Amino acid sequence: MDPTLSLREPIAPQLVAKLRHAIVEMTLRPGEALSEKDIASRFGVSRQPVREAFIKLADAGLLQILPNRGTFVVKISVREVANARFVREAVEVAIARSAAAMAAPADIAGLERIMAEQRDTAGREDIAGFKVADIAFHRAISDIVGCDYAWRIVEGARAQTDRMRILSLPDATPMGLLVEQHQAILDAIAAAQPEAAEATMRRHLREILVATARLAERHPDLFEDTDLPRHTALIAPTAI
Repeated sequence: MDPTLSLREPIAPQLVAKLRHAIVEMTLRPGEALSEKDIASRFGVSRQPVREAFIKLADAGLLQILPNRGTFVVKISVREVANARFVREAVEVAIARSAAAMAAPADIAGLERIMAEQRDTAGREDIAGFKVADIAFHRAISDIVGCDYAWRIVEGARAQTDRMRILSLPDATPMGLLVEQHQAILDAIAAAQPEAAEATMRRHLREILVATARLAERHPDLFEDTDLPRHTALIAPTAI
């Protein structure tokens, strides 16, 4: 983790952002113990803002604080990933549908630039760059609609789904497949076809369920459960 902090900004929110990024990117592994003293020393701050950051991350479901035992990075929960994906689908499908009805030529050009970057990162097998472009693509579609609250909901849900996405790349979910799915979404938005934009976004966001079982089996030490919630039974295999 980059220990650089801005002294002009409140310390605790910066620690939250840096620790959240490290957890989501799997730099801090599921089940790993964290120490207030060690984190404070690493960033050159007192333990109070570290404690505040730990509480915020625990509220977000990323840390578990056990009295008299310590603080741990929460292991990946298949149930929570599926629940977060369910929320993302509800919100981002609506965003995609609205974007198809609202997108201007400049919006489409922006999405095309992001797609070019994602193809480039996929071709170079640059997972970190690919993920940046992935987030940029989804954010750009949300920006077309202009509902900041909807994007905040998506961002919150990503805390659970992104760790699974990091594990799935590039083997369980080939980057080329995700590029194809993004292109299908872009094509539907560019063609001003709301129904197609909705369907392609829905299909894309269900991709993570395909890899879930394989990843839980491959990395049992990183998962705290493997049971999917009931709502996933409504998704027919052919629709995933």
